[in-house]
Parts: sequence; C-alpha cells; structure tokens
Amino acid sequence: MIQVIYRQLASKIPYLGLVILLTFSTSLNAQEGDISKGKALFNTNCASCHNLDRVMTGPALRNVQARLEEDQGLDREWLNKWIRNSADLISSGDAYANKIYNEYSQTPMNAFAALSDQDITDILAFTAVDPCELNPQSSPDCPGYVKPEGGEVSQAEGISNKLILGALAVLFALLAMALVLVRRTLNRFAEEKGIEAATKDKSLPIWKAFVQNQFLVLVTAIFFLLASAYFVYGYLSQIGVDQGYEPVQPIHFSHRIHAGENGVDCKYCHSSARVSKTSGIPSLNICMNCHKSVFEVSPETQQQGLAEFNKDYNAEIQKLYDAVGWDGQNYTGESKPVRWVRIHNLPDFAYFNHSQHVTVAGVECQTCHGPVEEMEVVYQYSSLTMGWCINCHRETDVNVKDNAYYTKIHEQLSKKYGVDKLTVAQMGGLECGKCHY
Repeated sequence: MIQVIYRQLASKIPYLGLVILLTFSTSLNAQEGDISKGKALFNTNCASCHNLDRVMTGPALRNVQARLEEDQGLDREWLNKWIRNSADLISSGDAYANKIYNEYSQTPMNAFAALSDQDITDILAFTAVDPCELNPQSSPDCPGYVKPEGGEVSQAEGISNKLILGALAVLFALLAMALVLVRRTLNRFAEEKGIEAATKDKSLPIWKAFVQNQFLVLVTAIFFLLASAYFVYGYLSQIGVDQGYEPVQPIHFSHRIHAGENGVDCKYCHSSARVSKTSGIPSLNICMNCHKSVFEVSPETQQQGLAEFNKDYNAEIQKLYDAVGWDGQNYTGESKPVRWVRIHNLPDFAYFNHSQHVTVAGVECQTCHGPVEEMEVVYQYSSLTMGWCINCHRETDVNVKDNAYYTKIHEQLSKKYGVDKLTVAQMGGLECGKCHY
C-alpha cells in the first residue's frame, strides 16, 4: 500500500518520492520488523547485558537506531557492523565505537555474526515500539494503566475483621447482661412466691459432703494427676519441635516464583547439599548471577505480589542490591550482611548429613521440606522429630540400582533378608549410633 501511494505521488511531483524515501527509509526498516520475534531475539541475545530503559553492562537500547541517527549521524549499516563484530569496528579506529567501548569500562560486546539482517530488523523493531503498546501496566503514564490494589486492600480487610470482632464482643457483653437481668428477675419472683424457703436444703453444703467422701476425693485426685501428666507430656514432647515455623526474613524471597514459576533447581542455590552435611545459605553472589540483569519483576508479577501477599517485589530486589553493595551497574564495596533467620534446626545431639541423603540416596528435597515450589514464604513442613525420621527409615526402600555405593552391602543384606529391595532400617538405619554419636 505504501509503495502504491509513493509511486502515485512520485509520478505527479518528480522530487517528492526522493524526499520521502530519504526521510522515512530508516524508520520504515524498524517498523518492517516483527516485534514478537524481535522480543524473543532480544531476550535470548541482548537481555543479559542490555535493558530497554536502564543502563546495565551496556547502554539502554530504547529507540537505539533513531538516537544514533539523530545524535551521531550513524546509519543502519554502522549498527549492523557493531552488532555483528564490535571488536573489529573498534580496532578499525571508529571514533564512536571506541567512545562507547571506553565509556563502559572497556567491556567487550559479544559478536553476533549469526544474526541476519532480518533478525536485526526484528530486534530494532522491538526496541522502537512504545512500551505502553506492549503492556499498558508498564508505567503510570500509560493510558490504560490501572493502579494495583495491594496494601490498601489488605488494610481494609484488617479493619473489617476488627469491626466484626468488636461487634461480636459487644454482642456477647449484651448477652451476658441479659442473662444477669433474667436471673435477678427469676430470683425476685421466687422470693415473692416463697419458693426459696420451701425448697431450701437443710443438709450439709456440697463441698463439705464431697470432702467427707474419701472415695470421691481419691478418684478426683487420680483423674487430675493423669490429666496433668498427659498435658505435661504433650508440652514437653513439643519442645524443640517447630513444625509450621514461618519467620519473617530481612529480604522477602519467594520460593513460589524462583523454584516454582522459574523452575530454578533447589541445588543451584543450596549447592553444598550435594557434598556437605549442611545445605548452606546461598551467597548473595548466587542471587546476583540472575539479578544483575533482573532488577525488577514483570508488572503482572508485581501486581500479584501486592494484591495477594502485600509484598513489593521490586523493593525487595532493591534490598538485595543494597546488601550486595550494588549501585546501578557499579559495585560500591559497601556490602552489608543479611541476617537470615534459620528455619530448620535439629538438636546438637542429632547428626544429619544432606549429601548422604541428597547425593547417595537420591532423596528429593520435597520429601523433607514439603512443596517448597508452592511456598511464597518457606516454613518448616515436617516435624523432624526422631519418630518421624525412624518411620521414614522403616518405610523407604534404598535406591540401589546403578548405585555403586550400595553394591556390595546390597548383595550381602539381600541374601540375609531374602528380599530384592532393602529399607534403610534393614541396612542399619535404626542404630542409635547412626544419628547420635
């Protein structure tokens, strides 16, 4: 359609076609690209070092082609050379290439020689599109922006709950007053009719009669002793058992997003679980492997965090940056320790080795820690008591297939017990010295 209009105008005004071509040729190149393909290519090749609106390892790329043409007079051909082999352009002595190279700490840009002209066109089309067109929730300045309802909703719910509790308290107080008034009225009627004098019991008070009955006293004493022993035993058996413990951490970390939606392997962060007694606390450097580029979540995830969990995920990421000592793309060196609150804590006299269970036995993390991938805030899922561990050892078959660690002992014990599969208990998993020594 554009070409037809151009030919018609060019036939009527000889030089108009040339003017239109020179003015709009570069912008049409970007518009001809496929935005959806460009987004996929950008995320695959560029997103680790570039953001559209924020400086990262490299410069922000929003409208990069138009800005280079307007500010530097550089055409699309220069941009193609830079994308495919920036090192070659720098070594050629190109002024602007060397300026960018030095401005960003002489960090070399990867060469993308495999990208075709159409691929680059698609990427540039994605960088030139209006962010409000892609997502109306990307900025409050967008026409279709709707302010997320987060803290206000939670606060309103809290107020409504307090009103309900207050109304119930008033209702119970009125009911108690009504009962008192009814009792007084009935007592007055009874006195007027002389019922109290006629039915008055002349025998001993109940408590005196009870005290004089030694059998009732003995039975009552035994009952209270047994009941006290039951409650004392129940209380003592819960000491050190923190099932359901869900502390508030200094930096909110959503396992639901990381392990669930993003599918991050538990052992990527807790890598020492493979080779060590403890699972370990991940270093903040592990976090920054991803969050060096991921400085904010998507608007949809942010809105969900505010509405469902009353959490500002972007603010939590900023806490991480402050702790690491990261200002934009610069390391300040002013790191701060994060005082994580421990959730799972066995008694000192109990020995547990993560590597023995995770690496040798192949036990999944969820077996003990529950569906962590579904938890917004991690809590202690299992009781982790001695009885809980013993039951697991009695019921769990050892994975001996293609497991050289168990080859010899499996041959011996399978003959002893006459079974093909061995439980942990049959391999000595109930010996006291296994966990207490």
